[in-house]
Amino acid sequence: MELKLIGKVKSDQGFAIAIEDDYKEALTAMDGFSHLMVVWWANQVDQPDLRETKVLDKPYLPGPERMGVFATRSPIRPNPICISVIDVKHIDYERGIIETWYIDAEEGTPVLDIKPYYPCSDVVREPALPEWCAGLPVCIEDSADFDWSVFFNF
Repeated sequence: MELKLIGKVKSDQGFAIAIEDDYKEALTAMDGFSHLMVVWWANQVDQPDLRETKVLDKPYLPGPERMGVFATRSPIRPNPICISVIDVKHIDYERGIIETWYIDAEEGTPVLDIKPYYPCSDVVREPALPEWCAGLPVCIEDSADFDWSVFFNF
């Protein structure tokens, strides 16, 4: 199996996804999508010992003392693949740049794939969450004003 880099996260002057030249054409007909799902490789924590981590000590302040990595959104996992939903600010098709207000990935992070966000398949009307998640924003638009320091333990 071979994974192909299709772009990189840019965060030096705002947030953006810079698409590799070979994949610029894949942006065709992205007009009108307000949100995209970005699949990225957490390369900064891709270390053999971290890939063996199965349980994390209290990653969330209101959460349990120990949590399995599959119960977290931590980039520390057996395969450090992450998914972020971004809101599209602008797409420069000629330069292959998708501008966004925010993405929770570092400068230079490899982007593996981009998919359009479809409410018909990506929205759950009434999701259930553990009690310790009470108080989290109910949507991405509310996340910008949320004080994440009261939630994360890092």
